[in-house]
Amino acid sequence: MSRNIKDYLIIGLKGMGMGAADVVPGVSGGTIAFISGIYEELLGSISNVNLDLFKTLKKDGLKAAWTQLNGNFLASLFIGIFISIISLAKVIKYLLENEPILLWSFFFGLVLASIIYIAKQITKWNAISVIVLVLGAFLAYYITTLNPLVSENSSPLFIFLAGAIAICAMILPGISGSFILVLLGAYKPVLDALNNRDFKTILVFMAGAIIGLLTFSRVLKWLFKHYKNITLAALTGFIIGSLNKIWPWKETLTWRTNSHGVEVAFNEQSVSPFSFNGDAELTMAIVLAVVGFVIILGMEKLAVEKK
Repeated sequence: MSRNIKDYLIIGLKGMGMGAADVVPGVSGGTIAFISGIYEELLGSISNVNLDLFKTLKKDGLKAAWTQLNGNFLASLFIGIFISIISLAKVIKYLLENEPILLWSFFFGLVLASIIYIAKQITKWNAISVIVLVLGAFLAYYITTLNPLVSENSSPLFIFLAGAIAICAMILPGISGSFILVLLGAYKPVLDALNNRDFKTILVFMAGAIIGLLTFSRVLKWLFKHYKNITLAALTGFIIGSLNKIWPWKETLTWRTNSHGVEVAFNEQSVSPFSFNGDAELTMAIVLAVVGFVIILGMEKLAVEKK
């Protein structure tokens, strides 16, 4: 595939979108990859990291191996993701703490439009596709209702395993890697490591993520190759079920005291904006949800025009 510098800049911007989504516990970078038209290429490129690649490197040199890897694509994308995560970690943390309803509303609109987009990719609906979609929705919904672990363990082995598990979710549209980190009790140690430039913890997390990514991408690539419609139906279901997690209006059922002695929400449930205890910010929430929805429609239109 012949690409110029402008193409790689656009891929970098898509990576920044994925990075921004992955920082938020509830939104998947895989969703952004899918709606921006790079999902299957991403899976294929990651799957190229195998023994054949090292044989090519030994036999034909770095340039041939880089081409086989689709290295320019991956480098542009991951640079974008890295820049986004590093630069947006503090902004997202501030918004989650100070403007949660408005942040969740924007992402709710974005993810809602993503469901329509991904469902439209299914070329043939049958009973199995519908069953898989419903099961995917129930599974994702169930995950969103689980209580996070209170542990804020930051041992290297725990951080490594958390990275391996979370990255699988990050490349699955609908299942948020950040939310998996929240469930594991690893979100705060990882976010603190990013904000404090704790490179040891970041490197351990990245090592786990790389191992998880190389393994899981092969499974997904195989599923897309042999059972594309069923896989798309499952992904659509995952995203539908995940909407509960990013519903903007929540009621806190139980609280816990964090390591700084501050009370934070532990277990929440979704409520109607009309029964929300506090300022529901309904007008602005609707506006931002519509903005998120329109952004996805715009990305879909651009993807169609490019084809």
